[in-house]
Amino acid sequence: PNDVKKSKSEVLFNHVQPFYTSLVLYVMAFLFGCFGMLLSQLSKEGWSKALFKSMTSLIIVAFIVQTIGIASRVYLQGRPPVTNLYSSAVFIGWFCVIIGLVVDRKMKLGLGGLMASVLGFSSLIIAHNLGGSGDTMEMMQAVLDSNFWLATHVVVITIGYSAAFFAGFLGTAYVLLGVFTKTFDRERGKSLASMTYGVVCFAAFMSFVGTVLGGIWADQSWGRFWGWDAKENGAAIIVLMTLLILHARWCGMIRDRGLAVLAISCNIITAWSWFGTNMLGVGLHSYGFTQSAVFWIVVYVTSQLLLMGIGMLP
Repeated sequence: PNDVKKSKSEVLFNHVQPFYTSLVLYVMAFLFGCFGMLLSQLSKEGWSKALFKSMTSLIIVAFIVQTIGIASRVYLQGRPPVTNLYSSAVFIGWFCVIIGLVVDRKMKLGLGGLMASVLGFSSLIIAHNLGGSGDTMEMMQAVLDSNFWLATHVVVITIGYSAAFFAGFLGTAYVLLGVFTKTFDRERGKSLASMTYGVVCFAAFMSFVGTVLGGIWADQSWGRFWGWDAKENGAAIIVLMTLLILHARWCGMIRDRGLAVLAISCNIITAWSWFGTNMLGVGLHSYGFTQSAVFWIVVYVTSQLLLMGIGMLP
């Protein structure tokens, strides 16, 4: 009887398509955000409160719908929210939205919401493409088939991915607004740099905790804490990069602009750890292999290197 009930629930889930609905709402929120930013450029008086509230409301509704979708998958699978590459994309976007809403509540610049909408619909598009060729409910390889480690190591390290991506997108916003807009003054620059710094701190902490939990899990599953597996190396590089950024900041080696430029590198490193290691087809973490993504990874990394170069211009 329980299987029949779950089958009916899965049919309803596939019919409702909560993630597609969320994607549409995130796009609408993004358009509101762009319109608000355009008006702020023309009037030079900051964001319209009505547009800011409209964007935030749409993001909250999209977030609630996406949360219902994630909760439905958890119920149908009987597993934590991250079980394969598809669900990791959905979860990363979902947590990025949380960070964006928190940042906007603290800073009230509108940029957190704008980044949240961008990352929300981008991650859902990635998930849609990942799920287009197979079963989105499939599990990782058997050695990862453990609710405890899926709920601790995998979820925590995925939250670290989310924070690192968000920090990188804030760095991207700093460079693009500084180069292509006239209203990006010193005060707004400091506020955006402060956001980036806080998110980098959070990314460093969650990535470190997730990596340590992964080592404990590996010790129990494979008999070794660390094996220089490609996925393990990718996680370690995220930790080292975020710590490098914080060290450079604390020692006065970089200021606001340097922080933004280095934060963009988090996008490259996180994309490598999340997708790139799977494309190698080696190691005990090689799941979700997709050769078609190689071209887009190269394009994405090139665009981020270009942004970093622009950010370093005098």
